[in-house]
Amino acid sequence: MAHKIRFLFENNNLESKEVDCDSGDSILDVAHDHDIELHHNCGAVCACSTCHVYIEEGMDSLPEITDKEEDFIDRAISPSINSRLACQCKISSDLTVTIPDQEQFNGH
Repeated sequence: MAHKIRFLFENNNLESKEVDCDSGDSILDVAHDHDIELHHNCGAVCACSTCHVYIEEGMDSLPEITDKEEDFIDRAISPSINSRLACQCKISSDLTVTIPDQEQFNGH
């Protein structure tokens, strides 16, 4: 089933972008499929916090957060109640996601 993700950006120089995606894709995969910069230093295995995002709409449709993911979110820059790791969020409905300023990370 097709869904949409609306990406918002903390970096004010970037315009929001709405893209199509499929159920079961991760937010990280969708971002990269659409040339949206979102770092992932650990290679998307839930071993860092560089793919940290804020879920603005659609949080209830995402898989429940695991203890491991929660531990890494606690290490992220400016975590919030709506923080998730993009590599761990499998899509099952439309979402709105804010990507933190990626200039704070080196490499990916």
